Amino acid sequence: MADEKFDFDKKAASWDENPGRVRLASDIAGAILGEKILAADMNVLEFGCGTGLLTLKLSPLVGSVTGVDTSPGMLGVLQAKIKEQGSTNIKTQLLDTAPGGVLDGCYDAVISSMTLHHVKEIAPLFAQFHSVTAPGGYVFLADLDSDEGKFHGENHTVFHDGFDRQMLEKILSEAGFSDVRDKTAAIVERPLDDGAVQTFSIFLITCRKGG
Repeated sequence: MADEKFDFDKKAASWDENPGRVRLASDIAGAILGEKILAADMNVLEFGCGTGLLTLKLSPLVGSVTGVDTSPGMLGVLQAKIKEQGSTNIKTQLLDTAPGGVLDGCYDAVISSMTLHHVKEIAPLFAQFHSVTAPGGYVFLADLDSDEGKFHGENHTVFHDGFDRQMLEKILSEAGFSDVRDKTAAIVERPLDDGAVQTFSIFLITCRKGG
């Protein structure tokens, strides 16, 4: 995890300069809002918040957002944005990646966007999501459909070449979530080395913890 953290710390300052990355965050925010679940009284956890591209789009519409990430550099960029914009309902939390480091608190919604493919073991993470989700609360997961590794190429911080939606939905059900459903949240186009353009789809899976 030390190498992974170093990579993201190094990229943090220029992270938002990629217009495709900014556009994708907007598309995912739109897909989440299209579910018509988030409300002004909800406390939200964003797991893997990065520089806050999604956090800052959702925060005006909910009670509070706690942005969690393993990269101090990414959180530093988000903290600067919070100060610049005068946001009062966002806080950041550095996640300890050492053994025993776990999520805590209780949230009405847990959101993770384009982060799951950086997590080696998915089932334990979903168990943690279930633990911190309030009864009746929701989880929103956005990530790549299976892509044969073409989206990221060689990248030592990526453990999954996208995901099969049904496989993730099964793990979520086993973790105790219900009302599991999915939809396509965004389509991303990327040029390949041979000059061709590859199209990638991003899913949004929504589920609920029983009340």
